[in-house]
Amino acid sequence: MRPIGNNNTAPSVLKFGSIPHQVEVNTPTRPALFQAVRNRLRARDGFALATLNLDHLTKLPVDADFLAAYRAHDLVVADGRPVVWLAAMAKHKLELMPGSDMILPLCALCAEMSVPIALVGSSDAALEGAAAALKERVAGLSISYAHAPPYGFDPAGTQADAIFDALTASGAGLCFIALGAPKQEVFAARGRERAPTVGFASIGAGLDFLSGHQVRAPKIMRALALEWLWRALQSPMRMIPRYAKCFAILPGLMVQALRQR
Repeated sequence: MRPIGNNNTAPSVLKFGSIPHQVEVNTPTRPALFQAVRNRLRARDGFALATLNLDHLTKLPVDADFLAAYRAHDLVVADGRPVVWLAAMAKHKLELMPGSDMILPLCALCAEMSVPIALVGSSDAALEGAAAALKERVAGLSISYAHAPPYGFDPAGTQADAIFDALTASGAGLCFIALGAPKQEVFAARGRERAPTVGFASIGAGLDFLSGHQVRAPKIMRALALEWLWRALQSPMRMIPRYAKCFAILPGLMVQALRQR
């Protein structure tokens, strides 16, 4: 894991997962994250940002490529209240930083620094809507590249290489990736080598939320830690099996958290 720079905030490294498949949350707070990103953007030093949640923790032990990609990320933050609660059990303080919530603040930082951004993933219609929403809400934001890969896109294939070349040529300093896990994390990790001046942030359904192609849970449900229930009700066939796997690994994660006190 590469060293992380931040603003007078010492990195708090917390490990999640079984020993052979552990990953680290190494960026505990928003000030730490934004100072690290600012430093990287100023130096044109690329990076990869992942947002760890329980769904990722169910996939890491069974997907070697996903695990390797995660471990190649420079910045890993907590996405999902269970990760924050597990950290509290281990007597570590982590701020909740869902990828969807990071888009606008990161865009504001890029606009402030005159750094163009890029959008990769989702669909052409969603990208168009997200780009319009971002420009409306973030004054001075420049979007230099947007691309929706076709169905079956291989994040380690030749199509990905072409995107990395286009990203570099576009001058983008930060690329938001909306391909879903594990594709977006594999793409970001590969981008660290193929487009070393670009930062990559995996944000899942964030662009679909911005464009209105998906409806995010109301704020009250998010405040009550019930966003998972909203998503399960919106797409039960897809989400209920996912959440069942998440709940199944919680007891083991709780034991591990207690051991890290």
